[in-house]
Amino acid sequence: MAKNKILAKLNPLFFSGIAHRGLWNAEFTENGLKAFQNAIDHHLAFEYDIHLTKDGQLLVCHDDNLKRTTGKEGIIEELSLAEIKANYHLLDGEEVPTFHELLSLNHEQVPMVCELKVHQGNYKALAQAAQAAFKKEIKDKKNLWVISFDPRALLRIHGYVRGLLVCKEHLWTLKLRNLYESLDMEDTLVAEPRVIRYRKKHPINTWTIEKSEQIAAVRPFVDTMTFQKLAPEEIHKALP
Repeated sequence: MAKNKILAKLNPLFFSGIAHRGLWNAEFTENGLKAFQNAIDHHLAFEYDIHLTKDGQLLVCHDDNLKRTTGKEGIIEELSLAEIKANYHLLDGEEVPTFHELLSLNHEQVPMVCELKVHQGNYKALAQAAQAAFKKEIKDKKNLWVISFDPRALLRIHGYVRGLLVCKEHLWTLKLRNLYESLDMEDTLVAEPRVIRYRKKHPINTWTIEKSEQIAAVRPFVDTMTFQKLAPEEIHKALP
């Protein structure tokens, strides 16, 4: 598929910068509804992560352990949604949101990047649950870009632009790049010759940009960037 055809499948707002885990700060906890509302208020695309609870519900959180964002130990995949809702709150006092709650908040006002977070080989169940939720709740496929470090989970997603996440620790996955419509690269890898060649036909996103010097370093090699700890205006200056 030609690059322009892939780009046509994505909301143009993706290419003005993507807020990592929402537009979070000292007041709003990452991957919480307040952080996502802040991104919506700034008319920004945002990225979030989904896990599968013990009872098969999709929960929004980066880590599989709830400790860092709630202050309390607990593995999402070992807990039911009811247990999490009853016993865990984000550091800003909010509930840990479900995927449905996030979608209900956004109503596709801005496009979203959804990362599938695989835990102990649950890639098949996670992808099936995600695909079912997408089919039920996403009205315009241009508003969703699906990414994952796990190639197996990503292969089970259909009908959406998929981006393979690649980092230095698992650089071997870059060999699978042609199975997917896009790449989501660690910032230090974007000048890799294979990535440069791939970009001629596919869009490239990079992560996680949090310093002005990173913006300047990656800009010649990417189509958009996922950022945090920066004012959106700094990203907008670099992207068309």
